[in-house]
Amino acid sequence: MIRKYTSQDINAVLNIWLTSSIKAHDFVAAEFWESQVSNMRNVYIPISKTYVFELESKVVGFYSLYENMLAAIFILPECQGKGIGKQLIAHAKDQCPSLTLNVYTENVASYQFYLSQGFTIASEQICEHTGHMEYTMILN
Repeated sequence: MIRKYTSQDINAVLNIWLTSSIKAHDFVAAEFWESQVSNMRNVYIPISKTYVFELESKVVGFYSLYENMLAAIFILPECQGKGIGKQLIAHAKDQCPSLTLNVYTENVASYQFYLSQGFTIASEQICEHTGHMEYTMILN
């Protein structure tokens, strides 16, 4: 079930974000992701429209929109590959039909997933936070 995020979801969302970020971005030091938890808690989640995916009353995934940017989409690693990401993308498309996102070029599984969901690569640039290459992808 997808529902709007509430402040009671913050610890689950941060856990999903941190666990998934470290696993999906093993080319970036885990310490970087750990150093960003307070920014996620205090800046990024509060300014975004966030929705969570519940499975058996447990939050197992979420996505965040900032204007037309899909700023985050993360699923617990043990729950990946079960169609949750597709459901979250479909929900995000309903909220904002013209989406943009950034994804690391080294995160092949994720950018391949986005391609399969109708996104196209619009540009490639260096991420100012990590120094790694990333794609900007769009959905029209």
